[in-house]
Amino acid sequence: MNRLRLGVNIDHVATIRNARGAPYPDPLRAAKLAAAAGADGITAHLREDRRHISDSDIDNLARELKIPLNLEMAATEEMLEIALRHKPHACCLVPEKREERTTEGGIDAAGQHNHLKPYVQRLKDAGIRVSMFVDPDIRQLEASRSLGAPVVELCTGAYCEAVIAGDAKAVASHLDAARKSAAAAARLGLEVHAGHGLTYDNVRPIAAIGEIRELNIGHFLIGEAIFSGLDASIRRMRALMDEARSESAA
Repeated sequence: MNRLRLGVNIDHVATIRNARGAPYPDPLRAAKLAAAAGADGITAHLREDRRHISDSDIDNLARELKIPLNLEMAATEEMLEIALRHKPHACCLVPEKREERTTEGGIDAAGQHNHLKPYVQRLKDAGIRVSMFVDPDIRQLEASRSLGAPVVELCTGAYCEAVIAGDAKAVASHLDAARKSAAAAARLGLEVHAGHGLTYDNVRPIAAIGEIRELNIGHFLIGEAIFSGLDASIRRMRALMDEARSESAA
């Protein structure tokens, strides 16, 4: 079986901390618990407005993590300088708007090619693995390859919203797009990841897509941890992913 990796996003541990301006709960502690529970990597998004993860969080994660750190970042000079200083295992370039509650879709790798190219190159020159967070669209996949990024992360947000809405036709359409995009990306020589909005209820069809190598999941796991604990929430997600991948390979 082609084992599917799990990256745990710990942004919203910081959201809870920042709601009170207290030093707890600590995202680094959550990251270490996630690693012990079976996470293959930790994802953290240092937003320009610092609404959750802070610079000191990135300092701590980069210094103390024993598993790979994936830094989600906007393509800005400020974020590039931070990434080059810390040199995480990977950087995922994402779109960012101050008025959004969370990232609303993939980055326009095709339309912003000339802007993104130097950021991808400078990160690669520093030995950092670059991924592009994109919608399941062949133009975005081809642009990502043209940029020189070795990894694409397919945004699963529209699929997850269709599941919540109970729109079976839209669910089928978004799944079809995810499957076709994952296959196309693999043919282009790109490593395929996926994430955004994944839960126990919707993860299995995405996990079953054989070309996908990694899922990045955060908000749901942190929320579920309120009821079952972070260790248990991650272990259950890990089990669901493994079951889906095993069944698809049978």
